[in-house]
Amino acid sequence: MMNKHDTHLRTDCAIDTDGRITFRLPPASTARPQLLLALRPRKGRPETTRHHLELEPDPADGKWHAVLEPLQALDEGRWDLFLLPEPGADRQRLRPGLRDLRALVDGHLRDRPSPVAVRIPYVTQDGFLALRAWLRTAHAEARTIDVTDRAITVDARLHGARLHEDATVRLRLRGSDTLRSLRPRIDEDGRGFSFAAGQKDLTVEGGGAGRFWDASVRPTADARPIRIGRLLDDVADRKHVYVYPAMTTDGTAARPYYTVDNDLAIEMT
Repeated sequence: MMNKHDTHLRTDCAIDTDGRITFRLPPASTARPQLLLALRPRKGRPETTRHHLELEPDPADGKWHAVLEPLQALDEGRWDLFLLPEPGADRQRLRPGLRDLRALVDGHLRDRPSPVAVRIPYVTQDGFLALRAWLRTAHAEARTIDVTDRAITVDARLHGARLHEDATVRLRLRGSDTLRSLRPRIDEDGRGFSFAAGQKDLTVEGGGAGRFWDASVRPTADARPIRIGRLLDDVADRKHVYVYPAMTTDGTAARPYYTVDNDLAIEMT
């Protein structure tokens, strides 16, 4: 809950279909304010990666605005936003204002070139404005997931690469070298594909609950695997938002889910 005396500035942001993000802040009394984007480091590590955006006044309403261009690629991770009233001044963390993310809702319908760069503005657990960024050479976007008592079927589309006749879907048992290779059904355009994983594909000798399969696709037999996930819309964190039923056989349940990185996996319980 926000304190009624909260003094943090509120920042509006809007993103267009090209991935361009425009930030707007209340009028400032300083002459050279900047918007600072700082990549959140891993726990125990120092902050090392930052981007500065110049803020310019809008003659129409006096608000300050800055634009993050689509070609300004951000490293994969979470970026916190700050106001620098002037170079060298203490930075001020920013609260979210209006977020216009309508252009992202159907983002999975547009084919993306390589590298696939994704940025989604979101609100942190403590109520501040941040960006979630992904930057991948290629990406396989999961579109629909259907679960029955016989199989988990996934329909997906590849961005930044093209599938060939010898393409395979790979399920890797996390923390081991155990792999399952599945033959996908490939659309005529070489981008769309689907696959089904049955209970026999997910069962290992001596294995049961507490195991996880990570899903990826190889565009050719000798290509590097490309993770399958869901990045191309307006949901920054899907793990606890998209919850699927389980396929249950002989007391073992297999449930598809999205990881903290929005990658597709299957949990055995």
